[in-house]
Amino acid sequence: MQVVIITSGSRGDVAPFTGLGSRLVAAGHTVAIATQEAFADSVRDAGCEYRWIPGDTRELLGSEQGREWQEQGTGRLGGMRTNIRLGMRLLEEMGEGVLAAAEGAEVLLVQRTGMWHGYLVARAMGIPGIALELFPSVPTADFALPSFDVRAFGRWGNRNIPRFAMWASSRIRTPLDRPIKEFQRRLGVPVSGLGAVRLRMLHDRDWPIYHGYSPAALPRPADWRPGVEVVGNWWPPYPDGWRPPAELASFLEAGPPPVFVGFGSITGSAGQRLAETVSAALRAAKVRAVVQAGWSNLAATGDDVITIGDAPHEWLFPRMAAVVHHAGAGTTAAGLRAGTPAIPVPVLGDQPFWSERLAKLGVSPGWTPMGRLTAERLAALIRQAVTDPAYRRRATQLADRVRREDGSGYVVRALERIERGPRAR
Repeated sequence: MQVVIITSGSRGDVAPFTGLGSRLVAAGHTVAIATQEAFADSVRDAGCEYRWIPGDTRELLGSEQGREWQEQGTGRLGGMRTNIRLGMRLLEEMGEGVLAAAEGAEVLLVQRTGMWHGYLVARAMGIPGIALELFPSVPTADFALPSFDVRAFGRWGNRNIPRFAMWASSRIRTPLDRPIKEFQRRLGVPVSGLGAVRLRMLHDRDWPIYHGYSPAALPRPADWRPGVEVVGNWWPPYPDGWRPPAELASFLEAGPPPVFVGFGSITGSAGQRLAETVSAALRAAKVRAVVQAGWSNLAATGDDVITIGDAPHEWLFPRMAAVVHHAGAGTTAAGLRAGTPAIPVPVLGDQPFWSERLAKLGVSPGWTPMGRLTAERLAALIRQAVTDPAYRRRATQLADRVRREDGSGYVVRALERIERGPRAR
């Protein structure tokens, strides 16, 4: 079966789907992954066809406007405002790219940035589709959605305020409607706008929504409809033939386990100020550290600090005493699989949600937003994470559960049911 996966964003938004694509190829499917050019080699290395779509998040977040959004993105209102701005830009760019990428597809698997267009294309083409989410996307009484923080209103507000907002946006014209309405006209389907499309997806029993995170980290709410599932993580493939650089291997052998520090694809708060804060925190905490440069080209200094480029988290994190990261969905999952205590420093999007979740799970002593990061606060959290054995103990317990899950296998079985026809579903 010809499967097309559509995903866009940072490395953390794309890498899980290269792992899923590789597993689908092994199951006998022909798989194309549509994403930005920066990830073309990763797609081909996974044994999948590469197809291009717009939505270069690195370019957008690296712009002056993107850096400003990230600086404002960790408060409740600031985070929602940043999500809307990013969403608007992506909605304007994605339509034609998704339509072209879906050519010849027998089933569409669509990640959040292409979800609205992907849903419309699947329905217009009359082919099955599945939404693939890396964080909770369907309202529930159990918790506030990452993209719609309404914790102050309790269980009723958690579930009903996002639904009311979608209902209201389906009846009130908003700036987000314009690109969706233009795309609907392009497809020749009824014109409704963003909120109405989202409501249809939420209630469409023939549109499964699979969440690719661990139910051990966040169980499936009982008030979700059938077909909305938590299936386990989709892990990036381990790079063939990868070996640690000699300098890194020697550093790890030369002393006790270090602390990892890395902020992945974050660009907005990068630079000299962040490097100085991290360096001062590591000195104050008196720990060895492995610092990953990432998109921000972060580089810390110190006698017991090494700065590295890309390294598989699957290999690196189990060798760490603790991990300091931005709490993106993929990095959060990698830390849980490794059984390593975490110190989250979120910037935007779903990152504050996962930061709070890590603390509630007992694998983190707490978190601080990037915009309020100080050397003193970071040092205190690092010391607590590496000296209190309760965090390591709880992380180890969770890791045993996470490693037994098979999120990709769940999708493989879902496609088998689609191939067998409606009765098998």
